[in-house]
Amino acid sequence: MEQDDKAKGCCAPSGSGLVMPAPALARRASDDLKAAIAATMIPLKGGFFDMGAAKGRYPDDRDSPPRRVWLSPFSLGRTSVTAGLYARFAAESGYRSVAETEGWSYVFHLFLEDPFGWVDHPPRTPWWRAVAGASWAAPEGPGSSWEAKPDHPAVHLSWFDAQALAEFTGFRLPTEAEWEFAARGGLKGKRFPWGNDLVPASGHRHNVWQGDFPRTNTGDDGFVGTCPADHFPPNAYGFHNLTGNVWEWTSSKFGDLPQSDGRLPPRDPQGPDEGPGYVIRGGSYLCHASYCERYQVHSRTHNTPDSSTGHCGMRLTG
Repeated sequence: MEQDDKAKGCCAPSGSGLVMPAPALARRASDDLKAAIAATMIPLKGGFFDMGAAKGRYPDDRDSPPRRVWLSPFSLGRTSVTAGLYARFAAESGYRSVAETEGWSYVFHLFLEDPFGWVDHPPRTPWWRAVAGASWAAPEGPGSSWEAKPDHPAVHLSWFDAQALAEFTGFRLPTEAEWEFAARGGLKGKRFPWGNDLVPASGHRHNVWQGDFPRTNTGDDGFVGTCPADHFPPNAYGFHNLTGNVWEWTSSKFGDLPQSDGRLPPRDPQGPDEGPGYVIRGGSYLCHASYCERYQVHSRTHNTPDSSTGHCGMRLTG
């Protein structure tokens, strides 16, 4: 990773984008680990759906107009991969994440006891601090531990790290289209997995920023950082936190939404062959209308595959 900001207005700094594929892992996951992941999978029938928004929030995100897409049946994890599950993968495989290998990752400034002790930050995003020793295992840097929040999403995961877990266990990352199909939960043209209201009458439904970004998070939804991966009610398909909490990597490179050939909607689109990075979806606990309003089911942005931050995780599909 380089301390650079190529996030095009998003709240996530990017790495260098260098091609540094994860090393091949000699072993494969135990049956117990594979069974634990399989138990979280929710099968979906697929079919047609409208991908994208009628009107996007940020033109550079290229998330509008909607495109009709057809998907084959697939399964998706009920929640983001938790820190506890990622720890099992790391223990079995011996894999070291990008942050562990390079010795640092980006931590949000409010989570540091002494933010001025970590002065390096990307241009235009001083709320991110490059913290030596921060990784999925120590999400807030030295002195913190994943063991304090084993049921929260694993964070500080680069795309390489997410792909390594997928390959080791025999699962995969969802395509961008699969992710959005699941997030919509069968609702057509809605902003969120439950409807159009950011905070419905029943109360908060996901974990995003409330207050004055980036200085004050009131935590009205109950959290100022990550929440447990299954904390808020699921959508109609049974998935938790497909908006808010943590960004999730997909297998699709960033570009225009899938295009029809003029006769039939695209079938199982994988994304373009080339792009500036991989699509991340869902937004995070840092998203707010004043800065990064990307907490909707159609919201999309991208990051380089070596990028590692305290609000990016993953979800597996089968």
